[in-house]
Amino acid sequence: MTEPGRIQPRPTRVSEPYWQGCLEGELRMQFCAACETYQFYPRVACSACGSSSLDWRRVSGNGRIASFTVVRRGVSSAYEAPYIVALIDLEEGPRLMSHVVAEPDDPRLRVGAAVFVEFQKWGDEVAMPVFRLT
Repeated sequence: MTEPGRIQPRPTRVSEPYWQGCLEGELRMQFCAACETYQFYPRVACSACGSSSLDWRRVSGNGRIASFTVVRRGVSSAYEAPYIVALIDLEEGPRLMSHVVAEPDDPRLRVGAAVFVEFQKWGDEVAMPVFRLT
């Protein structure tokens, strides 16, 4: 069952392993065997060296907040405000945008704060990675 009004991702042939990992409670990133670099978002070639020698690996899900904003007025009733949108730098290197599950006035919420990944179900077929402060 899909949450009303929530935007649902549409997995592609390239991104399917990422979304399947989220459903299974694993954060997976593409890894390039040629230059030993992780990348996100999923692509058909390595963004660092251009190689197509990519496979999927589970990553730790640990990272740090690179930047964040508090959204005080949700885009629709499906997104209860206030909520925190952040850029997360993962230990393995990639940066991704996600939601930080915290109160906007939490004193630990700051650039550089350590976070770890969790997954929120957005229906039967989708789980989204979100982060919590450590």
